[in-house]
Amino acid sequence: MKRRSAAGEPETVTIRSLAKHLKLSPAAVSMVLNSTPKATRFPEATRARVLAAAAKFNYRPNFVARSLRKQQTYTIGVLVPEVSEGYAALVLAGIEDYLLQAGYFYFVVSHRHKTHRLEQYPRLFMDRLVEGIIAVDTTELPFVPNVPIAVVSGHKRLPGITNVVLDHRRAAHLALEHLLQLGHRHIAFIKGQPFSSDTETRWSSIREAARKLGLAIDPNLVTQLQVDSPTPEPGYDVTKSLLAKHARFTALFAFNDISAIGAIRALLDSGIKVPTEVSVMGFDDIQNAAFQNPRLTTIRQPLRRMGELAAETLLKRISGGDYPKIIAVEPELIVRESTAPAPLSSLEEMGRSSLLGVGSQ
Repeated sequence: MKRRSAAGEPETVTIRSLAKHLKLSPAAVSMVLNSTPKATRFPEATRARVLAAAAKFNYRPNFVARSLRKQQTYTIGVLVPEVSEGYAALVLAGIEDYLLQAGYFYFVVSHRHKTHRLEQYPRLFMDRLVEGIIAVDTTELPFVPNVPIAVVSGHKRLPGITNVVLDHRRAAHLALEHLLQLGHRHIAFIKGQPFSSDTETRWSSIREAARKLGLAIDPNLVTQLQVDSPTPEPGYDVTKSLLAKHARFTALFAFNDISAIGAIRALLDSGIKVPTEVSVMGFDDIQNAAFQNPRLTTIRQPLRRMGELAAETLLKRISGGDYPKIIAVEPELIVRESTAPAPLSSLEEMGRSSLLGVGSQ
């Protein structure tokens, strides 16, 4: 079927030329290549022939013509705080998997929690004629008229928006229960940055879980990330500040894996062994979590799956289908090397408190 133009260049393979080669109608070939519901009317062998011919002759769809014909751009805008950060990278992988399989192109913009950037993006999205927007870990959503939006970790019940969120209550319970079973009662906490969409929801869930499990949270053992950075440095700095108070703790529960990695380095630099003297727990289960030294115990968010769900829901909305307001996903406790039983001195103190009738509140 390969033909050359007058200039000697290979001619573009079209649906019509494929149809002529296969002795099928252009409509039939189009249905199969675009995976339309009507394609199922053709025998599987016919569909396989079409796909094999498309691959053999290197058929590439003309998206410009397709967009003009259907009045669709097949383009999605994705908004993230930081592209290189581990959390966003995993969510983006899920978004990409689903969108590319569905024949959609996407572009990503990072706002780094800067107000002026968030104000610029509505015009950028409208100029690119996006069909929908996916916002990841973004507290302040840009308003783009008549454009469907799906949010990963948004935690805001806004009209017309689907939130894909983790069950933070379950996550907090799993984390604290694990540390309590190891005998830890003096637990330090690193809260997330004030501008992170997960911060308040996760912290309120931790307090609720602590109350139910009978754990008293010492305010002196609570610190908070402030700097907007995708590196372990903010976690390192706040842990160093916590240690400077000479407050006693045997475990530390960090807002995310990146800050947990920084906390571990701060503890080790201060001569404190992890996990024999202080256990450290992260949150997210990013790709690097299993390759730290020690390997990080964490709460796994199915981040890739959350990205897929956001993309799937958004495309359903674009096609006029029903969509839920909230999709909650389940966390998983991943136990590795950074948590261990509380030091013996701490366990002995717990025993004395029990004999004296003193309990946590």
